[in-house]
Amino acid sequence: MKYLDEFQDPGLARRLLDEIRATVTRPWALMEVCGGQTHTIIRHGIDQLLPDNVELIHGPGCPVCVTPLEVIDKALEIAARPDVIFCSFGDMLRVPGSDRDLFQVRSRGGDVRVVYSPLDALKIAQQNPHRQVVFFGIGFETTAPPNAMTVHQARKLGIPNFSLLVSHVRVPPAIEAIMQSPSCRVQAFLAAGHVCSVMGIREYPELAERFRVPIVVTGFEPLDILEGIRRTVRQLERGEHTVDNAYPRAVRPEGNPAAQAMLADVFEVTDRAWRGIGTIPASGWRLSERYRDYDAEYRFSVEGLTTREPAACRSGEVLQGLLKPHECEAFGTTCTPRTPLGATMVSSEGACAAYYLYRRLGTPPTPQEASPVA
Repeated sequence: MKYLDEFQDPGLARRLLDEIRATVTRPWALMEVCGGQTHTIIRHGIDQLLPDNVELIHGPGCPVCVTPLEVIDKALEIAARPDVIFCSFGDMLRVPGSDRDLFQVRSRGGDVRVVYSPLDALKIAQQNPHRQVVFFGIGFETTAPPNAMTVHQARKLGIPNFSLLVSHVRVPPAIEAIMQSPSCRVQAFLAAGHVCSVMGIREYPELAERFRVPIVVTGFEPLDILEGIRRTVRQLERGEHTVDNAYPRAVRPEGNPAAQAMLADVFEVTDRAWRGIGTIPASGWRLSERYRDYDAEYRFSVEGLTTREPAACRSGEVLQGLLKPHECEAFGTTCTPRTPLGATMVSSEGACAAYYLYRRLGTPPTPQEASPVA
C-alpha cells in the first residue's frame, strides 16, 4: 500500500458494486463483526449502495460497548479511591456506569488520567511509587498483547504498585454465541482483519463448517469492505461456507506468533460477560495465576457491586444485531454522545455513535433545522 486513496477509489468501488449486483439473486444477511468496519460502512454509505437484498447487520465488535456494566462499576469504585491513579484510554471516560462515569469521578477529585498506551501507565507507576496505578485494559485480541506485555514488564522490572483491570474478550466464541441464538438471522460474517492479524484464522474454519456460514476476513477501508462483501455474496450464491482471507496485506494464516506467546504467558481463557448479551463461555481472558498479584480486581477486592442498566437503553439489541440504532426511541433525543444512555453511543466504534455522526435517520429535526432559511 502506497497511499490510502488506493482503497477509496470511486471507480473501483463502482465496479465492485456492479459485481455484487450481478451476483446476487436472493436476499442475504451479512454481519460485520468489528465496530471499525461499521463506522466505515455508515460513514461512506456502503449499506445504502448495496442491492436491497443484501443486508448488513452490525455485530458486537466494539470493545468499549461490550464491556459489562459490572466491570465499569468496578473501575469507578477503584478510580474514586484517594490512593489510586486510574489510567484509561479516552473513550472509556464517558461510558456510563450505574450512577456515574469516569469524568464525574475525576470532577469529584479522583485522579483519572487519559493515556495513549498501557506503557504510559507503567511509567506513571514508576514515577509515583507510593500510589497505586491501575490501567483499564479492555478490548479484543488486538489490544490484549500490549496489555499483556505491560504486565510482563511490571513483573520483570519489579514494579509492585501497577495493576491491570482486565476486560478482554475473544471474537470466535462471540460468533458461536450469535449463531446459536434463536433470533439469529446472520448468514455470513465479515471477520475483523486486525483481530486475525494477531490470532490468525485457525479458529474460524470449524465455525464456518459447523454453522455452514462463509467467513471472510476483511479490512477497514471502503474497498476492503466492498471486496469482503463481494467474496461473501459469491460464496452464499454458490452454497459454499469457507474461510477466505481478503486482507492478505495485514493477515497471515498463522497470525503473530510472538503476540500469541505473550498472551499465553500472561493470560488464561475464562468465561466473560458481554454488555447487552450476557456471559459467553471461554470468550475472554483474565490474568493467569502467575500474574495474579497484578490483577486490580484481586488487589482491590471489588466484589458484590449492584449494577443497574438504564431501562430506556436498547444497546443490547443493537449489539446483537436485532435493532438498528435509529430505530431506538431514545436515539438522538434523550441519548446523544454528550448524554449517553449506553456505551454504543459513546465509543468511537459504537454503532449508535456511527449513526449519530453520519446518518441521523428517524431523528426529529431540531428547531434550527426545522426553521426556514431566510
